[in-house]
Amino acid sequence: MSKRVAAERIEISNRSLDKIRPSEKPRIIWDSKLTGFGVKVMPSGAMSFLVNYRADGGGRKAPNRRMVIGRHGTISPAKARQKAQEILGAAAGGKDPSSARQERRAMPTIGDIFENYMAANPNRKPRTDELYRYEMDRYLGDWLNKPINAISRSDIQDRFNSISRQHGPTPANRVMSLLRSVYRSPCAEDETLRNPVEVWQAGGGRFNKKPRRKIDTPADILPKWQKGFEAVQNDVIRDAIFAGLYTGMRLREVLWLKWSDISDSELIVEETKTGEPLRLPITRQLADVFERRKKDNETDWVFPNSETKSGHYEDIHHIYPTITKAAGTKFWFHALRNNFITIAERDIGLATSLTKRLVNHARPQDVTEGYAADWTFEQLLRAAQSVADRIDELMSPP
Repeated sequence: MSKRVAAERIEISNRSLDKIRPSEKPRIIWDSKLTGFGVKVMPSGAMSFLVNYRADGGGRKAPNRRMVIGRHGTISPAKARQKAQEILGAAAGGKDPSSARQERRAMPTIGDIFENYMAANPNRKPRTDELYRYEMDRYLGDWLNKPINAISRSDIQDRFNSISRQHGPTPANRVMSLLRSVYRSPCAEDETLRNPVEVWQAGGGRFNKKPRRKIDTPADILPKWQKGFEAVQNDVIRDAIFAGLYTGMRLREVLWLKWSDISDSELIVEETKTGEPLRLPITRQLADVFERRKKDNETDWVFPNSETKSGHYEDIHHIYPTITKAAGTKFWFHALRNNFITIAERDIGLATSLTKRLVNHARPQDVTEGYAADWTFEQLLRAAQSVADRIDELMSPP
């Protein structure tokens, strides 16, 4: 029978751990103050904090459990001690933290069910896939490794409020709508699971309302915006704004533009809010924007950004305050669309159906409209050029 070696004990802290020297075999050094708390020292010098306890409230006949808390360097001794105290307290209360951890590990993560959601629809357009992944990473990235049963109603409320404050009401609505869809399939398969977004809504949670903001008349606001645009130091962002100004396109339709979407005479956006492809003639002003962006640009994107995963700008909200301050009046990207439509209909008197066609608004279910032929390319070009020229006139009055 081998001789029993006395347990090695120290008061575990950063200072005491720095003095430990590894041996030829792994060994556990126990804390001198908190029974059950220790650190495992490997021959390589790596150290991991652990806790030892007896399940089912303790007692000599209770099964012995050992849990790794975390690796030294990733978690501090003080934090590891705190976690050990929590585990020992739960065990003393009759719980088995090790079993609870195993159950959580068996539960899929939010990242898992998101990937399942993406794979379930192989016909989704690539740009939609890209947008979904971008929004999950940006707004819910710290949740992707969490078990799907770990998100509570209050978690949803806190995250929704945080996104609304920092990024605006529309991204908050869109992200929660996406998360609700991601949860639906696993919740349908497991009756013990509940969709946390639906629980939040059932408890009184509400998406942000979408009031339609109105702009001042183009004659009043465009000269002010021009001063704001001049304050934008980033040429790529400034040209993205001009692309929206001269077309009325939505922000995402502009920022996701590829050179393959553009020919000598028109641009084609396959994926739009309405689901219908948008075909627009290229005006002189828009051609100038594309010519500037093409210079020294070897990427596939019209508005590239090397700092994003996608390789193009995905959001330019951070520049709005700069433009607003320099202009002396509120600026937001969708206001460019409001301005375009106002000039088209109120200023130069385009037919409503022609304006709708230019900005890709869903057509009304009108019998007469249904019988009419689509607008020709020449008609669209004349109309788009008229709007662009009028914008220039109003933006720089004599």
